[in-house]
Amino acid sequence: MTNSSVLVLNRNYQPVHVTSVKRAFALLYIGAARVIEPDFSTFDFDSWADLGYAAEHDVIRTIGRSIRIPRVIVLQMYDRLPRTKVRFSRLNIYARDDNTCQYCAQQLPRTMLNLDHVIPRAKGGRTTWENVVCCCVPCNLKKGAKLVNEAGLKLLKRPERPKWNPTFRAPGGRIAYREWIPFLGVVDASYWNTELTDDED
Repeated sequence: MTNSSVLVLNRNYQPVHVTSVKRAFALLYIGAARVIEPDFSTFDFDSWADLGYAAEHDVIRTIGRSIRIPRVIVLQMYDRLPRTKVRFSRLNIYARDDNTCQYCAQQLPRTMLNLDHVIPRAKGGRTTWENVVCCCVPCNLKKGAKLVNEAGLKLLKRPERPKWNPTFRAPGGRIAYREWIPFLGVVDASYWNTELTDDED
């Protein structure tokens, strides 16, 4: 379970990042963070390691013991506020569209998907949240530089700027872990990849 994610909060309990289990344990061990539970109780590394775990919990096994994987940590010395803008990037578009072609409704691995301009750039379309969708390769080739109706295609839904935060969500907009629920919705923040511009394909 070392590939699972841990939500990171700043000192004001606002979500600022998602990190790896390995990094979360490193921050706990050096005292830079504490585990925080949904009831807002907090634990340092030693008290968390001594806490024990139930059968449904994911754990890290060491030579001498098993330690429950935390789902949320709070940084002890970090006050910076999270970003409020959802970054316009390929990964966030894939997350918004649930890795689903917006023309044929096929859900595919990201490696088999492209981005498509609903109104082609050749016809004045911009590279914006409202004009770019996730699209499979065959639909992308079929559409080419045509408008959707000219290509005989239909959009599943109108593309919009997401109101949720893709970084803190699983595909489909679901929250990755139930333990994250009390700490999300305070602000939107995203650190996925670089922002797309009109120069990008």
